[in-house]
Amino acid sequence: MNFLKYILVLCPFLVFAQIPEVERDTTTIEYMIIEGDSVPRQSINLDEVVLLHKLKFGDKKERIRYLILRRKTLKVYPYAKMAAERLDSMNTRLASLKRERQKKRYTKKIQKYIEGEFSDELKKLTRTEGQILVKLIHRQTGTTAFDLVKELRSGWRAFWYNTTASMFDISLKREFDPVNVKEDYLIEDILQRAFQNGLLEPQPPAIKFNFYDLTDKWIYQNTPE
Repeated sequence: MNFLKYILVLCPFLVFAQIPEVERDTTTIEYMIIEGDSVPRQSINLDEVVLLHKLKFGDKKERIRYLILRRKTLKVYPYAKMAAERLDSMNTRLASLKRERQKKRYTKKIQKYIEGEFSDELKKLTRTEGQILVKLIHRQTGTTAFDLVKELRSGWRAFWYNTTASMFDISLKREFDPVNVKEDYLIEDILQRAFQNGLLEPQPPAIKFNFYDLTDKWIYQNTPE
């Protein structure tokens, strides 16, 4: 009985001693339900947005040159993007093949596929469009067209030599260099605007550069080419 009284006396203190603990452990967490997603989220991941400067041209000729470059860039970029995708899938597939015979058979298959997919359209390209394509191939793959032909002789040799016979005066060693060549910076500017406007499907470049630093160099500081 005395023991029971002792417990009853202590109970109020035990109850009150627990109240601060409950208050400290109580935390309100707000969750969001995104339409089309059944999983509650505490935050939303947003895509990176590149802030672009307002276009300015020194004169009418400069504006026309930009518009011509824009038209040609928008035309050939899908080929460069597709080539990068084909190269990636081809390398992945070749890495899984153990026998040289299997690799040769696969590259011949890719050769026929690429020729059927690209040849008719590539033959219609002008020299300048072909040269822009060579640059964008380097942008998307990190490798020059020349080195691609050298490394992947079968399928890619047919791709570049058989289907672009009218463009033999184009330098396949040309790199995409927006750091040192203003035209390449303008091509990148065109791509970034097209990505934001939904005109082109973005694909991360295989080479590294900072677009904002390039804008400071070529636009705001007017650094000569």
